[in-house]
Amino acid sequence: MVKITAAEVNKLRKTTGAGMMDCKNALVEAEGDFDKAIEILRKKGQKVAAKRADRESTEGAAIALVNNDNTAGAAIVLSCETDFVGKNENFVNLAKQLAEKALNSATKEELLNADFGGITVAEKLIEQTGVIGEKIEISNFEKINAPFVGSYIHAGNKIATIVGLSANVEGAPEVAKDVAMQAAAMNPIALDENGVDQAIVEKEIEIAKDQLRQEGKPEAMLDNIAKGKLKRFFKDNTLVNQAFIKDSKISVADYVKSIGDVKVVDFKRAALG
Repeated sequence: MVKITAAEVNKLRKTTGAGMMDCKNALVEAEGDFDKAIEILRKKGQKVAAKRADRESTEGAAIALVNNDNTAGAAIVLSCETDFVGKNENFVNLAKQLAEKALNSATKEELLNADFGGITVAEKLIEQTGVIGEKIEISNFEKINAPFVGSYIHAGNKIATIVGLSANVEGAPEVAKDVAMQAAAMNPIALDENGVDQAIVEKEIEIAKDQLRQEGKPEAMLDNIAKGKLKRFFKDNTLVNQAFIKDSKISVADYVKSIGDVKVVDFKRAALG
C-alpha cells in the first residue's frame, strides 16, 4: 500500500476544494497518483450531480462585478440547495471567481466553456457538486457594456445588479450605484415603457378596463381612463420612471440628469430563487 503524506492530501485539497478524508481516500484509491486522484474526485462529482439533477437550487450567491475601466459589468447567480452552503465563504469565493470569468464571456454558454484552472467552468461545477454534496449551477447570467457601468450587491448576496450610463462623467460612480440599488430594491420589469413586453401592456389595459366596468364607468370612456392607468403602471414598474428611492419627489431619470447630459441605457438584475 502506497503511503500517502499529509502534504499530498493538503495539496489535493487546495487544488479541488474537497474535504481532507475525500482527498486521502482518492489518493489511496489512485495509489498516490495525483492526477488520477483528481479524476476520481471529478467522477464522484458526476455521480452526485446525476443523483441531484432534479433537486431545486434556489439558494446561493448573487455577485456583480465591473471591469477596471467601468465599461463592462457582469452579474451571476451561483445557486445551490441550502442557505447554509450559499453563505459558506468558499462557495461565495467561487461565485466571485466565476463572476470574474463572466466579465470576459459574452454568453452563459461561453462562460461554462471558459478555462478554470485547466478544466472548463462546467467541469468545475460538477467537481464542486461532489465536494459540496449539493446541486450547484449558474442559474443566472447577465452582462452589460456601456460608457460607464456600476454595480450593487444586496446584503447577504441575495440580489446583484448592474447599471449602464450613457457617459462617464463626474459623479457617475455614485449615481450608477444608487440606480443599481434602486433596481435591486424596486425590481423594475424594464428600463422604460418601450422595453415592456406588448403582451404585458395589453394585459394591464384589460385589467384596467375590467376594473372600470365593475365601477360602472361608461364603455366609451374606458380606453382613455385605461391609458391613464397604464401610465401609472409604467411609473411604478419601469426603472427610469420610478420615484427615486432616496428622494421620492423626483424620478430616477431626473436624478441621473442631475450630473449632466446622462441617462440610464441598460440595467440587469440577478436574484436568488
